[in-house]
Amino acid sequence: MFGRLGAPEIILILVVIILLFGAKKLPDMARSLGKSARILKSEAKAMKEEGNSNAAAPAPAPGTGEQPPAQRTIQAAPGDVSSARPVNEPTDTTQR
Repeated sequence: MFGRLGAPEIILILVVIILLFGAKKLPDMARSLGKSARILKSEAKAMKEEGNSNAAAPAPAPGTGEQPPAQRTIQAAPGDVSSARPVNEPTDTTQR
């Protein structure tokens, strides 16, 4: 029943979407979706790189003079400096 979607069905679906959301809002929605995908990709890459660097460096011994983590800047999209903001990295307070 729902196995194959042909060209007429896809065109009908697109027409319904345009009627529901309006032609003016669709480019903005697509742009917003693209920004969200870029943010997700850059954050996943940063987490992966951070995980690799943490695995390579040994953890400091508890009770030693540990320095506070440095701030880093998270940007909403590559090249978008208007929404960049510094953030503090969370510290691990669990006891092992």
